[in-house]
Amino acid sequence: MTRTTIIAANWKMNGDLTLVDQMSTALNNIEVAENVKVVVCPSFPFLAALTEKIAHDQVYTGAQNMSEHEKGAYTGEVASQMLTNLSVQYVILGHSERRSYYGETSDLVADKVKVALSAGLTPILCIGESEQERTSGQTEQVLVSQLQPVIDAIGIDAFKDVVVAYEPVWAIGTGKTASPEMAQETHAFIRDYFAQHNESVAQQLPLLYGGSMNGANCENLLAQADIDGGLIGGASLKVDEFPVICSTAKGI
Repeated sequence: MTRTTIIAANWKMNGDLTLVDQMSTALNNIEVAENVKVVVCPSFPFLAALTEKIAHDQVYTGAQNMSEHEKGAYTGEVASQMLTNLSVQYVILGHSERRSYYGETSDLVADKVKVALSAGLTPILCIGESEQERTSGQTEQVLVSQLQPVIDAIGIDAFKDVVVAYEPVWAIGTGKTASPEMAQETHAFIRDYFAQHNESVAQQLPLLYGGSMNGANCENLLAQADIDGGLIGGASLKVDEFPVICSTAKGI
């Protein structure tokens, strides 16, 4: 079964209008394989500007987070409908920094995924273990504890409209990267876990690797059977590097 390859950029709390201009220009001129989608997720203030400047039919914009509430007295929050009003199509949910810095639980993330789907957004659901959890052999247990609440909330069939990003916390912003073989092993476990619920959904579900993917290691990582793209942090801020990663993706 053919799966879409997705290269997603998470700018985190970085970037400015100059980067919006430079990156949109670079991405508007890239050549990517037919089955590849590029998603750029800047901070909220730059979403409108980036969306207006993107003129490539395989490049999309995404948000880095959103509220579980659809509207109301929630100062500082951003609702799903606000994102769709800006023609945003993707939203990162459950990123490890949201979980660790802001106390987001897997149940809360599940609520956000449900609201995002209802609004027509495609969630990029992030899961991953800490270095201590991997060292102690808890990786699979942790991933299941993060996935199952979402499955319970939306049902397995709804994952046909979800993207899952595996981000080993120990490899985010550290320069450490799981070896291609290590990343593939974990991705294979995730796909098998979904297959236990629904084989068809599992085979079409895009699984992204989110741990310090860059221009130097992307080709080997993307060559793995169950790695369908990347959720990229630091390298996505580099105008001379991120487009290279996008063009490296071959699709499946």
